Amino acid sequence: MKIKDTEIKIVQGDITELKVDAIINAANNKLVMGGGVAGAIKRKGGKIIEEEAVKKGPVKIGGAVATSGGKLAAKYVIHAATMAMDFKTDEVKIRDSSKNSLKVAEGLKIKSIAFPALGCGVGGFPLLASAKIMAQETLKHLRETESSLKEIIFCLYDKEALEVFRKGIIGYLEYVTQKLQAGPFTTVDALIELEDGVVLIERSNPPFGLALPGGFVDYGESLEDAVVRETKEETNLDITELKQFHTYSNPCRDPRFHTIGTVFLVKAKGDPQAGDDAKGLRIVRLNEIEKLDIAFDHKKILQDFIKHKKGINPF
Repeated sequence: MKIKDTEIKIVQGDITELKVDAIINAANNKLVMGGGVAGAIKRKGGKIIEEEAVKKGPVKIGGAVATSGGKLAAKYVIHAATMAMDFKTDEVKIRDSSKNSLKVAEGLKIKSIAFPALGCGVGGFPLLASAKIMAQETLKHLRETESSLKEIIFCLYDKEALEVFRKGIIGYLEYVTQKLQAGPFTTVDALIELEDGVVLIERSNPPFGLALPGGFVDYGESLEDAVVRETKEETNLDITELKQFHTYSNPCRDPRFHTIGTVFLVKAKGDPQAGDDAKGLRIVRLNEIEKLDIAFDHKKILQDFIKHKKGINPF
């Protein structure tokens, strides 16, 4: 499968034989190459790899460093410190070493890497859990980075591990990118009282009508940051206070697609003006809303707000 411009592959075989720019070594933090994947890499690529690695150690557990690939087909070995010399690992160590291995790969500006099952040898970490952790870090890295990587391979030595990783990597990534990313989407709206009325914007895009100021939450943004940003963009007002009112999740609340929207009660200052995304801006008295064309489920939100002001719990 592909994420952006990067192909994700699961293969069965010997990672030391792969013709990629770099392979990942599941290392200890002193970078001494003993058994498991590390031992296989040293036997195939030569002691020069370990000598280079040890000179760069010890490293922080979860860290990663690169050495040459010695006699390997790969140009580099990236040593991911998944454990200390006690050979114990856990989720955080595997997550950090996966993340930092990808960062090192970007620093090398390479196009292809291959991972083994980190933490699953002498570390004894469950295969499926390791696969999902690495899948999560791979997805996050590729979403947040303009990556040089065109191919990320997960290489498993036996068929049983291969099937576990196919489920844990490909199955997981397909679920996240194809099902979860189809929605529901997260939105925020600001309910702002000014001059004995509420601020509504006139939408310039379908669905048309009046609506509370608001919009979609960007990746990496909190609900609070999103409502502050959207309020400024659509009304030119600066929020001074905000408080969550209610979250609305009816799948039919937005005619475009399924959204889950959190409404904030907002106090704001400034000169209300329609932003670029809005056709106009109005301050509407609450007793006028029934006769207005209001988009989405925002008329219900305003009706709930009226009940709230009267001391009636609308929920």
